[in-house]
Amino acid sequence: MDRKFGSETNSVSEMELEKPIVSDKKKPSFIRWIVVLVVVVFVIFAGLYGISKMTKLNILGLDKNSGDWQAVFLSNGQVYFGQASSMSSNTITVKNIYYLQVTQALQPDGTPASDQQQGELSLVKLGNELHGPKDEMKINRDHVLFIEDLKNDGKVVKAIEKYLEDQKATVK
Repeated sequence: MDRKFGSETNSVSEMELEKPIVSDKKKPSFIRWIVVLVVVVFVIFAGLYGISKMTKLNILGLDKNSGDWQAVFLSNGQVYFGQASSMSSNTITVKNIYYLQVTQALQPDGTPASDQQQGELSLVKLGNELHGPKDEMKINRDHVLFIEDLKNDGKVVKAIEKYLEDQKATVK
């Protein structure tokens, strides 16, 4: 039997062969769009995280120096030691705060002024005062002269670590 394309004698299967080939691939699925969206959101947050960690722009409000100790010098002469947890354009938030206090004898013992000790410095934990402040301070940036990172082997950090160890020992 001689079969020709397009003739009426063609069977159904031969007619299907004559149809243009249509791809079985479906249009991008809903799941594919969700995956693309998740990847794009991840890339955006990774970029913002990098900007917040590596620059002064703290877009995500991240703790840049968590665990590190800083000295915050104020325009009124006060110095606070703590952990600067966030910095915005208007305020600096400091946690785990300590400050220096000078203790002097109330009545001189009769020795000449040059022989008297100028006073003893002691490190005081914020929060132990009469008014009982929280151990967090928001400081107006206009009053901050500068901030220094403290070395882990410096006297102030060693005194803070000793205080923390003593506190743990008394709790046990």
